[in-house]
Amino acid sequence: MDQKTILLTILAVAAFTVGCDKPETPAHPLDKVQETTKEAAPEMPDYTFAQKTEFTEKMQSQLAAINKDLDALAAKIEKSSDAAKAKAKPKLEALRAKADHLNKQLDEVKNATESTWDSVKVTSKKAYEDLKDGFNHARQWVSDKIAP
Repeated sequence: MDQKTILLTILAVAAFTVGCDKPETPAHPLDKVQETTKEAAPEMPDYTFAQKTEFTEKMQSQLAAINKDLDALAAKIEKSSDAAKAKAKPKLEALRAKADHLNKQLDEVKNATESTWDSVKVTSKKAYEDLKDGFNHARQWVSDKIAP
């Protein structure tokens, strides 16, 4: 996973969490998150094999944050109409499957050797990007289709 992606995810989760604590929210909270993540993206380092533990911890932290946000999204979906639930639940289940895939990928990261590091890192980054993109699309869909 590249540094840009990891930083973007952390910032997106942080902005989402901070935005949830405030009584007034902007019309499209995703716009604020996207601006924040674009500004912080260049600061993400490229992890070397020597930084494998740091990479793993960061990825696990991001996965935990996304799982927490998925739970919040699921709670919002549960409060919606039956029609919205019917459309949203498959999307949510697909995201849970992607989160499980990333979790399994992180097990491979822990067991990576120096010779397999680059391949495992790239695969993990791709799994994370896939999950993050899916989550952002689902959150936008919920924001558009389900009233707050």
